[in-house]
Order: sequence, then C-alpha cells, then structure tokens
Amino acid sequence: MLPRGDLFRYPSALFESLRNTMTDYKKTLNLPRTDFPMRAALAKREPEQIARWEAEGLYAKVRKTAAHRPKFILHDGPPYANGDIHIGHAVNKILKDIIVKSRGLGGYDAPYVPGWDCHGLPIELEVEKRIGKAGHEVDAKAFRAACREYAADQVERQRADFKRLGVLGDWDTPYLTMDPKVEADIIRALGRIAANGHLVKGLKPVHWCVDCGSALAEAEVEYEDKTSQAIDVRFEAADRAAFLAACGVADANGPISVPIWTTTPWTLPANQAVALHPEFDYVLVQTGDECLLLASALHEAALARYGLGGGHVLATVKGAALEGLSLRHPFYAREVPVVTGDHVTTETGTGAVHTAPGHGLDDHAVGLKYGLAVDNPVGDDGRFLPSTPIFAGESVHEANGHVIEVLKERNALLAVEKIRHSYPHCWRHKTPVLFRATPQWFIDMDIGRLRETALAAIDGVEWIPDWGRARIRGMVANRPDWCISRQRVWGVPIALFVDRETGEIHPDTRRLVEAVAARVEEAGIDAWFDLDPADLLGKDAPQYRKVTDTLDVWFDSGVTHATVLERREELASPADLYLEGSDQHRGWFQSSLLTSCAIHGRAPYRKVLTHGFTVDAEGNKMSKSRGNVVAPQKVVDTLGADVLRLWVASCDYSREMTVSDEILTRTADAYRRIRNTARYLLANLDGFDPERHALHPREMLSLDKWAVTCAQEHQRKIVQAYANFEFHSIYQRVHNFCVNDMGGFYLDVIKDRIYTMPENSRARRSAQTAMYHLAHAMTRWIAPILSFTAEEIHACIPGRRSDSVFTETWHRLPKVEPEPGGPAMDMVLYGAVDEGDYWEPHDPGMDFHWWNGVIELRGHVNREIERLRAAGTLGASLQAEVDLYCPEALREKLARLGGELRFALITSGAHLHAMDEAPPGAVEATLGSGETFRIAARPSAHPKCERCWHHREDVGRDVRHPPLCSRCVENIEGEGERRLYA
Repeated sequence: MLPRGDLFRYPSALFESLRNTMTDYKKTLNLPRTDFPMRAALAKREPEQIARWEAEGLYAKVRKTAAHRPKFILHDGPPYANGDIHIGHAVNKILKDIIVKSRGLGGYDAPYVPGWDCHGLPIELEVEKRIGKAGHEVDAKAFRAACREYAADQVERQRADFKRLGVLGDWDTPYLTMDPKVEADIIRALGRIAANGHLVKGLKPVHWCVDCGSALAEAEVEYEDKTSQAIDVRFEAADRAAFLAACGVADANGPISVPIWTTTPWTLPANQAVALHPEFDYVLVQTGDECLLLASALHEAALARYGLGGGHVLATVKGAALEGLSLRHPFYAREVPVVTGDHVTTETGTGAVHTAPGHGLDDHAVGLKYGLAVDNPVGDDGRFLPSTPIFAGESVHEANGHVIEVLKERNALLAVEKIRHSYPHCWRHKTPVLFRATPQWFIDMDIGRLRETALAAIDGVEWIPDWGRARIRGMVANRPDWCISRQRVWGVPIALFVDRETGEIHPDTRRLVEAVAARVEEAGIDAWFDLDPADLLGKDAPQYRKVTDTLDVWFDSGVTHATVLERREELASPADLYLEGSDQHRGWFQSSLLTSCAIHGRAPYRKVLTHGFTVDAEGNKMSKSRGNVVAPQKVVDTLGADVLRLWVASCDYSREMTVSDEILTRTADAYRRIRNTARYLLANLDGFDPERHALHPREMLSLDKWAVTCAQEHQRKIVQAYANFEFHSIYQRVHNFCVNDMGGFYLDVIKDRIYTMPENSRARRSAQTAMYHLAHAMTRWIAPILSFTAEEIHACIPGRRSDSVFTETWHRLPKVEPEPGGPAMDMVLYGAVDEGDYWEPHDPGMDFHWWNGVIELRGHVNREIERLRAAGTLGASLQAEVDLYCPEALREKLARLGGELRFALITSGAHLHAMDEAPPGAVEATLGSGETFRIAARPSAHPKCERCWHHREDVGRDVRHPPLCSRCVENIEGEGERRLYA
C-alpha cells in the first residue's frame, strides 16, 4: 500500500491501489478524480489548442470582449522576413505576448498586430542565388516579383513558428512593409519629412560595403576586432622658415615634419590636410638632422616608436598657432594645409590627424569648415579609380602594402606596426567596410533642429531599464546625418524628381509624392520604376531626373508609426510600448524616433523596453559554428512551448539571458510543480458546483480564509509585477506559492479534511470554496506566461465561465475579513467531534499573519521529525506525537487551536506545555519573532486508524468499526458521505 504522503503526489497510483487492496472502510475516502482531461505531453497537446483557437476565432473574441476598454498599444517591431526564427526571435515574441495578455487580463483593450520587414539586401542575395542578378540574368521587374514571392514564403514560415509559441495576435492580417498600401504610406512619410525640410542630398562619406555594393546605415554596421598596419608618416613643412617662425624658433637643423599616425594607409591618396587640436600643446623636437612636431603628451612615446631617443625640445606651441601653414603630401606633388579640429585626441598616435574629407565623417566636417576638396578616388567595387596616380585599379586592401612601399621609397615612413583594433564591418557579410564619399540622400540631423527635438523627446520617454535613456541619448547626440538611400533593386523607391542641373527637389513635391503614392498603392513599387516622368510632370519632364535609389530598410520599419499605427483602426499613435533587443537603440528605436520627430516633432512611443541577448551556459553568444544554438522549434517539439515561455519569464531580460538544455530541463521541472498544483486543485473540485456548494466568505473556516488571503497578497504583487514588466519575479512568486504556500502547507494540511470528511460537510465545502477561488486566481496569474496550460485549466474549473481565460480579467478573490457586526472568524479546521478537536469562534485577531507564524513553527517541527525519520525512529509524520514547550505568550497563541494543532502539524498528537517543563532532550528552536520554544517528538503509542491513518487512543472503541477512530466512525455513519465504490 502506498504511503499516505503519496495520496497527494500520486493520486492515480493510489486510486489503483485502493481498487485492489482497500477494505470497505478505506473505500469511503473522498478521493479526487484522476480522469479529467488535463494530461501531460505538452508538445502534442499544444498544436491541438492552437487549432481550436483558430477555429473558434479566439483573437476576434478577445477583441470583442475588450471593446470600449482603455487601449494599450504595444507596437511590434518587424522581424526581417528571411530565414527560420531563432531563440532571440522567440524571446522577443514571447515577452510581447506576455505583456499583451497581461494587459488584457488587467482590463485593457490590448490588440497585437504583428509585422514583417520585407525589403532589402538579404532577400536580394537569396533571390540572386536562385535566378541571377537583376539587370543581368533577369530584368529588374521580374527580380522584384521573385523577391516579393520569396519574402511572402518566409513570412509564412516564421508566422507558423510564432503561432506555435502560443503568441496570440492578428495573424490573418499582419502588416508587411511590402504591402502596396504600406509601401505607398512609406513614400508619403518620406514626402512629409522632405516637406519639413529634413531631407538633403550631398556628397558625404558613408559606410560602404563592397560586397553589398551599397551604402550602409549606422544600424547595419557592427564593430569587430581587425588587424591593421598602423603607420607614422612624415608631412614635411613646405615653408621651413614660416614654420619656425610660428613656433618661435630662430633656427634648427634639417627639415621640419609633422608626423601623422593612421591605421588606413589606403586613404592617404585622398589626403587634403593635417589636423591639430587648437588647444593642445605641441613640441618641436630636434632629433639629429631633422625636427618633428608632436603633441606634448605623446612625443616621448612617438620618438621611442621611431627609435630616435629623447630628442631635444626646441619650443612648445598651441596647435592654433600653426593653422594655415602648408605641408607637402608624402607622395603626391601637392601641398596640404594645417587645419584645426576638436576631434583630435591624444589617446594614441602623434596628435596630428591625416585628413581625407572623402573618407571620414570628422574629416568631412573639417573639410566643410576649410573648403577642402571631397576627394574619393575609390569606386563602388572598392578599387582605386583609373585616374588615381600610382594606385589605379588596385583594391584598397591590397593597396595598403603598396602605399607603405611608396612611403619608404619617398623617405616618408617613420614607423610601421601591426595592431589589433575595433573596426566597422558589414552586419551581413562580416567584412570590413570603407568610408567613402558618394552622392546620397540624408536626413539631416541639424537642419530644422531635428537632433535637438529628438534629444528632448528622449527625455519624455520612460526607458526600461533606465540605462536605455543614456544609451540612446549618447547615440543621437553624436550620430552623423542618416544616409537613407541605397543602390538596390528590391526596396521602396525614393520617389522624388530632382532638377538635372541644380539637383534641387521639384518644388511641387507634396503633390507629386501623393500622386506617386496613389499609383504605388494600386500596383506596388513597380509603379514608380515603370513611371514615365511626363505622366506627372508634363512639359517639364526633360528638366527633371527621376531618382532611382531605394530607401534604407530601416526607414521602412522606422516609419511604421505612420504607416501602421496611424492607419489601422484598432491601433493608435504614439504607442504605449516599443519592445526589442538592446541592439535596437541604434536600430529601430532610433529610426522610429528620428522619423517621428521629423514628421510630428515627438517620439512615437511612451515607453521603451529593452531585453538582452541569449547566451549559452558559459556566457557565449549563440553560434552555429560553436554548436551551442538552442533552436526554439526543437524545444517546443520536445518540452512544449509553455516550458520555453516559462524560461523566458524566469530570466532577468535586462541582461544576457542564459539558455541550455540543462536549464530548460530545470525549467520543465518547475513547470511540473506549477501544473501539478493546478491538477490537485482541480481534482479536489470534482462534484463541486460553485452556485450550490460555495460558502459565503463569512462561513469559511479560518485556514481556508488564510489561503484566500494568501492568494490575495500574491495577486496584488503579481498584478503589480506584470504592470512593471517584472516577469522573473512573477515566476518566482507563482513557483513559491505552489511549492511552499500550497504544496508545503495548505494542500498538505487540508487533504485529510478533503478525503475523510462527509461530502457536504462545512469543513469540506469550505476547503473546496477556497480551492475554487485559488484555481481561478492562479490560472489567470499564469495565463500570460503558460498560455496553453492556463487555457486547459480554465476549461476544467467547475461552474459557469467564459470560453477562454483570455476573455477574463484578474479573478476577484472574496474578501474574507470578518464583517462589522458579523460572526467572528471560525477556527474549526476539520469539524472533529471528539473533545479537544473543536474550537469555538474567536476574535478577529487570528488573521493572515497569525497563520504565517503557525507555518513557521510547523517548519521547525518538520525538521525534528525528519531528523528522527533519518535515524529510523519514525516513519511518516502521522506516526509521531509532538510536545511543544513554550513561553506563556506563545503557548496562549497556539492554545487557541486546541486539538486542531495536530492537523496543522500533520501529526497524530500535539501537546502544549510550559517552557520550564521541557525535558533535557527537547530541541530548542526560535521563531522569526524572537520567541524560543522546545520540541520533543516521539512515536505514538496508539493504534492507527485504517481510514485516516492517524494514531488515536479511541481506535476500536466502536464495535461496529473496530479499525476506525471515533472521528472516522462519525464521518462514515453521518449523512452526505460520498462512497466512490458504492
């Protein structure tokens, strides 16, 4: 026969055991049902639940139920429609789903409209592999059609995976940036930004990927370590006398040079100046037969690098004093000026910066100040143009070595060494990018005070975690103008007409943009590429050129506040929340902010929540090459989506989120504890009809009131945690509720009452009333996280309820405090009939905190019983009798339970004594209140009741039922007892 404790843990096993071995007396136990449909095998049952949700139109039902409630809008940042989803996608979508569902339970109308980013180079590259390059093997129009078809297929694949995660949303009508209506609105958004004066065209250095053949946005650049050749190069003074005079030196030996230090030798052909910091101190150092000008803070390190020893300082001068002097280019027959700029630092190098306005943003800014030529001798393919002296046709990376050879030949090289440093790489190809000036379209950060507006908007947004504010603020404060043009085929066109001579945008752009947008809305982006300018410009068409560049895909997604939030009836702008990974401070968060500020002068969101990246157990990034990838598809097919969702909720998403098979296995164990608690509640609600059997709160027994009050306290904190996006604390609180409050105390204590009391007894119905409310409350607590499990539990709770837990709100737990003028809280736990097992009503002081004290005391008693069990003195706790030796105040508190104390301790006897009566062997224990008492446990000398398994002296007193105690005799002879095997 199974141990009594296994009645709680393995009800189905005990059920079978009872069927074969129990006596007639044991058959009268009120055992729970074990055949209700809440089964295991999540991975098999979840797809069935999804099919039911779709067949029943659950999302539409939720929307209908929530109509006229206050709105909560979480705007979905669109994933890119290419490739299967990875664990990062799963984290992102699950977090969003948890928030949306919790807001629905909180009384909001919280629609969720998912979306996809569908244009851009990655899709082009995949289509090129299949059908060839646009304009070569296939015409551009057919190529775009193939891109659209490919993106649609990718959307379908990803949509199926997201739905499998249990994410509830408008999957039938998501937003797609390739939807012709959205494409048209993207063009309209561009027109609004242009009309507000923020759009400019210019020859500026941009990140250029040779493999992409296109400019890159800041968000498309990753910084990785790279080994480069760092060189120090002499720029000799063109007018030696003027240089000495500027330094205040009468004479010196040999030529005078200003050394520069650079890690990109290939940019020297484009050099137009050498920059010094106007406020830094520079020293003119005599080194043998030449003089070198170096920053004072760096000159010793530089001379050591050149192997020239200490040298002799001839003079110290501010950088500003040398402005305008001329230097000779190291290998071209031209002179370049000394200029000044605040971008010069003394972190490394010489304090003098080689300046090529065609290859650097700081250089370009200095070049504008001094009117320097923006020379870019490098073509789109990364090779020097045919007109480039010495290096024509060479790849810039191959040219580094050639440049160094030329410098050696011209005696211009002071030093060369290899260094490891951070360098921008293309996020797609992982190859180093170039800075090169090309004609591009930009959103200017300072025209129209856009940067200032964006910085002010950032301060009005709540950033979660709060370090997000400083992060994005620093990025916006220091970012260059946004290059939004791309030289691609698959993308929304920059639908503008520009004057062929002046390059100015057509003055009637507002009307033209709307005319183009209307055509695109009907026929897609091909409407622009097929357009004859004369159709819109008439006789002025020859004067204007149609722009053929496409928009940066970050612009497409960045304007979804205009193309989606403002367009869809169920949504609104600004959104209440944007939620993405931490990389989106430089991506979608920023592109959305800048476009919204350019259009509306405000942020597109009220709050922004950032989550970290997923890493393996050793803290390494997920990588196929490392073999440490955890595929969400595999997890849901083995453990189930709810386990994956529980893992996401358990993580502190504000930092890196660690995942591995072992971690997921532990999460599955935690899931089972939560699920088994729900199963136990439901099993014991068999035959309970809340409309007929539920007790009024005033009629419930004290321990059951404690359980409801405990749930109220948990619910208050859980609801607040959902509001604050603190999901890991919800996981911990629900888990502790199930393991400690329920499994560790309440459900353990009441199982005797549930299994042995008459079916309609007040004691049993009181417990069922409490469990009914606990089941409802707990189901809704876990619904945003364990969506499939919660839906299954909800369907099994007795009584009238809605079709889905997601059309409910947080459960309204009954108030269990004594009402003014009403009866005091009843301390009866079991309705026992033998003397000492019944306690009269008491004052309302025996409340929630009182029971917490009993729980703490029980923990000390359990530890002593476990010690005796380990020593072989005791078996199950019901074999024990306990003597408690307490100070008077504690004894009076516990005495209020009377004979019920043994039920709370799950022992066959519990006796109170004065502290000074404690025998020498009694174990001392101290409560959190500081009260000290002593415990003495021993095996009971009384026989065991074969029905309730308590050891009682009255077992066998009733000749009709010799194996039973008096309480069990009363229970089975009384009216209303349920007999499972009758």
